[in-house]
Amino acid sequence: MRRFAVPVGVRVFLCVLLLSAEGEGWGRMLSFRRTQQDESRGQARSRPRRDASGALRSSYGPPFTSCRVPLTPAEHKVLDDNTHETGFNGDDGSYVILTWVGDGTGVVLVLSTFSAPIESFLEGGSSRLYRSTDYGKSFRDISHRINHTFIREEFGVSVGPGSSVILTADIPVVDNRGGIIFTSTDAGATFRFIQLPFHLAQPITYHFLNPDYLAALSIDGGLWLSLDFGAKWTKVHDGVHSFSWGAGINLFFSYSRVDSVEAEERGNLVLKRTNDLGKTFTTIHDDIYSFGYIGAFLFFSVMEDSRSPRVMYFSSDQGDTFRQALLPSASTEQFYSILDGDEDMLFMHVDNPGDTFFGTMYTSDDRGILFSKSLERHLFDGQRKSDFTNITSLRGVYLTNKLDDDGRIRSVISFNRGGTWRQLNKPENVECGAQVQNCNLHIHGEHSRNNRIVPMLALSEPTAVGLVIAHGTVGDSLSSSQHPDVFVSSDGGYNWRGTLRGPHHYSILDSGGLIVAVEAHREGQVKTIKFSTDEGQCWKSYNFTEQPFFFAGLASEPGTKAMNVSVWGFRPEEDAQPMWVAVTIDFQSLITRECADQDYEEWLAHSSYTEGELEVSGCVLGIKEIYRRLKKQSVCRNGRGFVMSKKQTPCMCTRKDYLCDFGYNRDVNTSNCVRQSSAANKTSEICRNGEDDEPLSAGYRKVPSNKCEGGFNPQLHVQTVVRPCGVKPSPGPPARSSSPTTHFDTPRERLVLILVCAGAGVVVLVVVVSALIAVRRVVYRHRTPAYRFSNLQIQDNENGLAADLESTTSTNGTDLIG
Repeated sequence: MRRFAVPVGVRVFLCVLLLSAEGEGWGRMLSFRRTQQDESRGQARSRPRRDASGALRSSYGPPFTSCRVPLTPAEHKVLDDNTHETGFNGDDGSYVILTWVGDGTGVVLVLSTFSAPIESFLEGGSSRLYRSTDYGKSFRDISHRINHTFIREEFGVSVGPGSSVILTADIPVVDNRGGIIFTSTDAGATFRFIQLPFHLAQPITYHFLNPDYLAALSIDGGLWLSLDFGAKWTKVHDGVHSFSWGAGINLFFSYSRVDSVEAEERGNLVLKRTNDLGKTFTTIHDDIYSFGYIGAFLFFSVMEDSRSPRVMYFSSDQGDTFRQALLPSASTEQFYSILDGDEDMLFMHVDNPGDTFFGTMYTSDDRGILFSKSLERHLFDGQRKSDFTNITSLRGVYLTNKLDDDGRIRSVISFNRGGTWRQLNKPENVECGAQVQNCNLHIHGEHSRNNRIVPMLALSEPTAVGLVIAHGTVGDSLSSSQHPDVFVSSDGGYNWRGTLRGPHHYSILDSGGLIVAVEAHREGQVKTIKFSTDEGQCWKSYNFTEQPFFFAGLASEPGTKAMNVSVWGFRPEEDAQPMWVAVTIDFQSLITRECADQDYEEWLAHSSYTEGELEVSGCVLGIKEIYRRLKKQSVCRNGRGFVMSKKQTPCMCTRKDYLCDFGYNRDVNTSNCVRQSSAANKTSEICRNGEDDEPLSAGYRKVPSNKCEGGFNPQLHVQTVVRPCGVKPSPGPPARSSSPTTHFDTPRERLVLILVCAGAGVVVLVVVVSALIAVRRVVYRHRTPAYRFSNLQIQDNENGLAADLESTTSTNGTDLIG
């Protein structure tokens, strides 16, 4: 083992360590913290508390066994020679931030900060900046490159596209006209000092494509833009609350004309857009509460008057036009939350009234207007956190938890983007016992992590196809009194195996060819890392240090291409002061053989998704996908150049590839979409501009993201009929009548008919035109037809599953709206 020491200043006595991890746009950012919650991590552990019955609060779940293989002496020596330990001697930082810069550059920046107590706020604190160019094997102190400036803890490091980095200094607002940033375009090799004309209220935001375009919000509500990577700044608007880049150079922001706090509470914000970098502005909507942008959708919540609940509006054309979404309205005590989204659809959570800790999940159509009820009783805890997780290793797979009527939390999974949900299968190597009626796997999510039941959420990566690692319990429901274990799926969540007993920190390396894990000891020290080359079927253990230390976290380069991992923590020194320690283990020298063609196999994704129909086996959302992936028994290296390849084949369309459109329900017996009986006799609940819009169709709409071809092909032409409010809607879609027609044969009959029709037409025309002119003078400028909610469900009749299974924070990029 190679050891390095980085000498710096004075030590402190901070002891207890907490871990948090954040995803930052272009690079993974991890943060480790030491606090003073405990005076000594080395003190004896207290005895476990017992409940009233005298039983231990925590118990172990159903037993399972997994393969353990010992290291050979030769393997142990290779790992010893390629394990690198760095001790940050005397570092007084209580908070450490790790950031990877660039793709495959090997550059890691580490910021260590220590904030002064509140009573000495004006004196600030101290920080150190370190840089590694060999994936964390060694570090250099480069604090002098930023003049030993104190970098702020909250958002001190921002990484953008390419090799761009911004450091934000922490300086007092008093007696300073603006803040200070340091910018780098060469991954931290050099930095440029920049004095800002304002003080930052939040992190600087990069443009998605052009790293020179920066947007920032000042503490006094000013929106500032820079077009030269921070060298010069221009204020483009005052009174701004929030902003977001859109497509191209569109920039959206909300601002208030009055006192900012009161405007936000009353929903009196104005949503604007600039598409020329602040030269001109367009008002999109008044009286909004909040807004967001995800995928291709701009969305915002609106209170149309002080006594009305909020409603949601969506736009798919950068705000040029927008429509009211068909969702339940929300009071000021409720909230909307965008769970996930892309250019095809959105997942939306709508909170239930009261402190229920659950709500209803909806999925949108490709317009963001018509929403289908996807899952009821979706868990959303008191901190407004959701367990909703996108399984990125397989298309269409989502995982979440629901709070059932009996008060128990149960996990459900969807393989078709929220179309249907089902409970997870029991792991193949676990048995529940006769006393458990329903034996299923239940996954711990953000709710459990917030309560410190598990240290990590479910993990999946696009480059490791089908691989999912998660903490869970097996039984009737998710249990907080049962020790969580680690489970692995190799097929995107269809089938699972118990792989590690007890909670662990884990990471995916080499595009899924290597998994590493460190057991989570809440109060103990660590010295062992476990690794598997067969997706968790067998594990080997390696002692990476002779001097155990208190564990902080597991750090690996984003993208799973690397084959080295760093174990971070701190070790008490002889004077009882902690020292930060990083141990980097390089597995590339252990797994030396490059994978060849015979090491890979073709794998049909979603092969378990048969729905009882052999001809659609593997067809999900209209596509059958065959991947080329590594065999489990192959011990070789995918390497940095590995590219996941797949073959896509469109499937024949069936009724299951279509939703029932507005005003239609799926018939239980025939699976046909039939007109709702109430829809033919009711007008829309909301009438805009004195008119009601009735979209007429054949009753079907293709599921968003579905790429099926041929087969079932309903008439998809949609026509919208505009009529004055109160006029009875049509009983069904336009169709040619087959009933007998009354004829007017004689000249006298025809003349009378013409005169009557002409007179009636003139009268109706005058009345309608007059009404339209009067109404259009008082409506706002955007025409926003409203759509009533259609109970869109995809029934899985053969399996007895419905899309609205009655069933409860991270992840997962959740955006709260109001």
